[in-house]
Amino acid sequence: MDSNDVRRQWAERSGAYSPEYYAHYGPNETSDVIRRTLERFADRSTPILELGYSSGRHLSHLYEHGFENLAGIEVNEEAFGVMEDTYPDVATCGEFYLDAIEDVVGDFADDQFGAIYSVETLQHLHPDAEWVFEELTRITDDLLIVAENEGETGRTQSTDPDVNYVDDEFPLYYRNWNGIFTDRGFVEVAAESGKRNTVRTFRTTPSRTDR
Repeated sequence: MDSNDVRRQWAERSGAYSPEYYAHYGPNETSDVIRRTLERFADRSTPILELGYSSGRHLSHLYEHGFENLAGIEVNEEAFGVMEDTYPDVATCGEFYLDAIEDVVGDFADDQFGAIYSVETLQHLHPDAEWVFEELTRITDDLLIVAENEGETGRTQSTDPDVNYVDDEFPLYYRNWNGIFTDRGFVEVAAESGKRNTVRTFRTTPSRTDR
């Protein structure tokens, strides 16, 4: 399976793990962690980008707490329609890109977003597309938040991904997220483990209060 196969799987996804599936469940514990992290390190006017926004449930949670400068990238074409039906206020106020992350991220300006976050999205990025990590550090002015499933390999010092096939269908790559972004000049300032993922927060330059 190459990166094109992975993108196609998510673009055509329906049923479990589709935008409609996540809209049914709505905001969750990870939504709350993302929101609290942004409240700690950013202000509500900060331009925020979600990678793989799906139904928009995490963006909706942010919007309800006063964050309105929102954007998102999503490869599944059903996503925006689901968001319009489920979270119409977010659909109206935000700027959204229907495409693969790999096909959009290079078009953004340096430091365009004050904060970028992903929720169980970058873990599905094929190793052929790992150059995206460098692009994320380029377009992030301050905060980078990753909520990803780390598995056992994610707790080692190795940056070589291991892979698990979810429901024998699509790949989930375990990575050392701390190593990936600290190697690119960011500093990890917070980490919080949940039931499904670990939320790690990185900054370009930490303040004294982060330490």
